[in-house]
Amino acid sequence: MIKFNKLYVFFLTLAVTVMSSSAIAAKDGKGHDYRTFMTGGEVKYGQIGDSYSADLVMYLAGNQFMVVEELIQDFQKKNPDIKTIYVETIPPGQILKGQILKQGMIDGHKTSMTPDLFASVNLGHLKKLKGKGKMKDYIIYTHNKLELMIAKGNPKNISGPKDLGRDDLVQSQPNPLTEGIFKFYGSQMLKDLGLYEKVTGGAKCKSCWAIPGKTWFTSRHHRETPYRIENGEADVGIVWATEVVEGKKRGRNVEGVAIPAPYNMAHKVGYAIGALSEGRNQANAKRFLDYLATDAAQDIYASYGFGKATKKELTIKPIPASKK
Repeated sequence: MIKFNKLYVFFLTLAVTVMSSSAIAAKDGKGHDYRTFMTGGEVKYGQIGDSYSADLVMYLAGNQFMVVEELIQDFQKKNPDIKTIYVETIPPGQILKGQILKQGMIDGHKTSMTPDLFASVNLGHLKKLKGKGKMKDYIIYTHNKLELMIAKGNPKNISGPKDLGRDDLVQSQPNPLTEGIFKFYGSQMLKDLGLYEKVTGGAKCKSCWAIPGKTWFTSRHHRETPYRIENGEADVGIVWATEVVEGKKRGRNVEGVAIPAPYNMAHKVGYAIGALSEGRNQANAKRFLDYLATDAAQDIYASYGFGKATKKELTIKPIPASKK
């Protein structure tokens, strides 16, 4: 009977992985993580080669995917001479390790190792680029916080983060290998609550059951979590608060449960962005950094549930040295 159960879990895991991956690709499409914005409003998807030729190339933290179209189109209206802007929105750790520090491949196409701008949810990523001589300065341009995503109507009566210790919940959590939301913040929240081992079993993997039948670690991005909740594959997951806002805007069958401070990590989460020293379009990168400091850009981020940055945070400053 034990052998049967292990075999069952293996095939269940395999089936869920294939089903979820294909469903996500069909619904949101990995190509939508790679967009080229043209002056005039046209948007092209999955044109990976544009990372070498666009007038401005940005690799941004994936959890701001919902903001990008309005933000970039507003920027282009104000800067019509910047005719093509290539924007990538996937986990920043994956970008740093797999596309900037080494040659990346997407759908069989090589990606540029020298984007003009790189942004992350953690300043540590930018410090690594400074250490490699690839970046000098940065700004903090917006803020976020953690929230629990649940099914609409809260059928499991989840009231807060301590409920993640319940045995009757199936969880969909960001993977700890490439997703900054969990690596830097979600894992710390669970440790502060004394729930890390109970929720994760100490596993460090992706596209996997951290605890069979209980906690699933996403394969690519925690944007997979709404799909899993909507389709009865999970009851709850840690996401950015902005993703709950976006899900409700789109009429998805999800809602949120607030996480109180300090567990929501609002005091720590600041999105950092800087220009790469080897970027082809230095002047255009500077213009975009200046734009992020405007009321227009800050209001766009706020309309999607992000927190505004202060004037001090929006002032370009040297990246601090890493502590040894």
